[in-house]
Amino acid sequence: MMSNKQIQRRKIRTRSKVKSLPGKPRLVVFRSNKSIYSQVIDEKGNVLASASTREIRESKTKTERAKLAGELLAKKAIQKKINKIIFDRGSYRFHGRVKALAEGARKGGLIF
Repeated sequence: MMSNKQIQRRKIRTRSKVKSLPGKPRLVVFRSNKSIYSQVIDEKGNVLASASTREIRESKTKTERAKLAGELLAKKAIQKKINKIIFDRGSYRFHGRVKALAEGARKGGLIF
């Protein structure tokens, strides 16, 4: 199990790499035990689009619902004419529900 300091260091490391790339909004992920939340945020910190698994009422596994949430977020972002983004996974590994959300967003038409 990772200590809180290690998690914070990983979060800062990935966040600093993502923020050093100007011009594109970033897709930020938050994962709880039950749900996964995602937001498209611009350079100023304004939320442009958001989606979560709580919006999906289908009875599926958490990973399948994360993929559907990614597709929903992509649909909302493309309606606002956002198609190129940077994926910001924060302190989470690119695995499981986080990976499913990214795959759903790519399937929905977002480029990253």
